[in-house]
Amino acid sequence: MKLRMRRLVLAMAALVGVGVWLVVNPASYETVFTRAENSGTNYAADAVTEINEDVPLASDVLEKLEVKGRAPKTGYSRDEFYSGWPTVEGCNLRQKILKREFGDSAVLDGCNVVAGEYDEPYTGEHKKYTAREEISKGVQIDHVVALSDAWQKGAQYMEREVRYSIATDPLNLLAVDAAANEKKSDGDAATWLPANKRFRCQYVARQASVKYKYGLWVTEAEKEAMSEVLANCPNEPSVGV
Repeated sequence: MKLRMRRLVLAMAALVGVGVWLVVNPASYETVFTRAENSGTNYAADAVTEINEDVPLASDVLEKLEVKGRAPKTGYSRDEFYSGWPTVEGCNLRQKILKREFGDSAVLDGCNVVAGEYDEPYTGEHKKYTAREEISKGVQIDHVVALSDAWQKGAQYMEREVRYSIATDPLNLLAVDAAANEKKSDGDAATWLPANKRFRCQYVARQASVKYKYGLWVTEAEKEAMSEVLANCPNEPSVGV
């Protein structure tokens, strides 16, 4: 289990280094999913047992983020980022994310994940699904940095291609419990954190990494909340910055 967890950390760390252009072109997702699709969700407290000095700490990346007030939400809609999941290697990106999270347990009907199990990160519960309808109802693909939050913290001033990347970058996507995701809504770390405290360090590290990758900023309250989380895990790595 620890080996699978370490593979996910390394796979997702490699993800960011490939740059924004990788996710603009759906055909280039192949490298991402070759590295990560068979890895389970990693949220154990001892998941990272070796510190890679070449990977910046999440706390250091957080310090590099610009701190500003939240811009108006005026003009926001999901269509400003994307109008649907892209096709990746002939399959819908949603199904690719599900396959990545469910790993070897995923039962496929063509591209569709129709059954499987995984450790759900936001609740910490082990989830099992026996039908596609159960997955459709119980699992949502969450943007770790919510699109509305991204819009109000810099994305509205960016090119549409960059916003598309934010919305479809596997680094910013997790398959999560639907009810937990609805409670999160478009909150940042100052207003919502996963109930699963064992995942909070990785969650905040992922948010900091996404924001750094795309030049998004944080508010003072958000930075304070993220810093408090990372103070409990000073060796938490960023995700490939």
